[in-house]
Amino acid sequence: MNITLLPADSYIVVNKSVITSYDMDVINMLYLPIIGPLAVSLYINLYNDLNMVKTLSDNLSHAHLLANLHVSSREFLEIRSSLEAVGLIKSYVKTDSVNNYIYELYSPISSHEFFSHPIFNIVLYNNIGKVEYDRLINYFKVPKINKDGYVEITKSFNQVFDSIPKTSFDIYKDNIRKYNKLKLNIDSNFDMNFLIESMPKHIDRKIFTKDLQELIISLAYLYDIDVSKMANIIKSCINERGLVNRDELRKVARDHYQFDHSGLLPTVIEQTQPEYLRKPIGDNSRIAKMIYTFETVSPYDFLKSKCGDAEPVKRDIRLLEDLIIDYKLKPGVVNVLIDYVLKTNDNKLNKSLVETIAGQWVRKKIETVEDAMEIARKNHQTNINNKNSKKVYKDKNVPVWFDKNIETEEASDEERLAIEEMLKEYK
Repeated sequence: MNITLLPADSYIVVNKSVITSYDMDVINMLYLPIIGPLAVSLYINLYNDLNMVKTLSDNLSHAHLLANLHVSSREFLEIRSSLEAVGLIKSYVKTDSVNNYIYELYSPISSHEFFSHPIFNIVLYNNIGKVEYDRLINYFKVPKINKDGYVEITKSFNQVFDSIPKTSFDIYKDNIRKYNKLKLNIDSNFDMNFLIESMPKHIDRKIFTKDLQELIISLAYLYDIDVSKMANIIKSCINERGLVNRDELRKVARDHYQFDHSGLLPTVIEQTQPEYLRKPIGDNSRIAKMIYTFETVSPYDFLKSKCGDAEPVKRDIRLLEDLIIDYKLKPGVVNVLIDYVLKTNDNKLNKSLVETIAGQWVRKKIETVEDAMEIARKNHQTNINNKNSKKVYKDKNVPVWFDKNIETEEASDEERLAIEEMLKEYK
């Protein structure tokens, strides 16, 4: 909807969340390099327009905002769009002789979510460079405290408070403010209605469920596909029951990307473990060097190294993408999973086995390489015990890092050089 914004147009601000000083730090330090200082200033201006209890503003005119920001109406629309695109505000308009707008404010995602995000994280790094990126990582990093020898003595609620009989009052919870965040607006220009209407008449529009639409928009963004091309792709992926085959849709979208980019792969499987989830450097043990390798090599390059530097087959590449996109596993965790399955499954990446393990690790909230290695050890031990066998870490068909003894062994000069040479190749 293209509506000319005039200084006389009115607006009100509605706070849809609980916005803290921590949130403002996240916006000023992480969002600002992406959306720019004017967009951040607009967000702060809208927040300051709220009443004393930070819930609702008075009815104000846009002349107030334009003067504060020193921008024209056209520039204002651009910076407002930036806030909308990253999920910090929602905008509504009611047209009249003087147009009336509603701006809803939402909280930013947390720093943890930001540095884990496949899009925000990469864009931030590209915009500010490694030195500034590392500084921000250190700023938001939670210090690790050595708890060896400590015993937790935290009391639970029922240890402190006695239960009380239920009283007769009604619990009121409607419209109470809560911490609200929007999903990233991946592509606000993607015209889903146009895509649906461009489908042949015999295709039931009801097949375009909310989940399917989200998948289409995600693929369109990930593989840089416009609406017209996506419509043609979807037509080729409709099965005999009139439904969209989602696996086929993903495959065809991926093939289009590779064809248009000389066979290159999307960035997602070329990411490495986020800095804040890495083990601190300085340990020279063999296990530390292995962890460092898992953390600093991308899943694609790690799998390629397992194939003798040959190009991995498309089926295995798709599996890597699924682990990162669908299961949302971290790159270093994917490397551990790949290493574990290849070693224990005769160098075969069995899709159902990989996905079964991935599902468990997602439910267990496995995010670091060390946690992934530990749960792999425990799972293997359980499997061995179920078979009444004692051949656990002496088994040749397990990763080297299953052997707990290597945690105290220092890496040899030869091993360190081998790891360094491999990492040089992948940087």
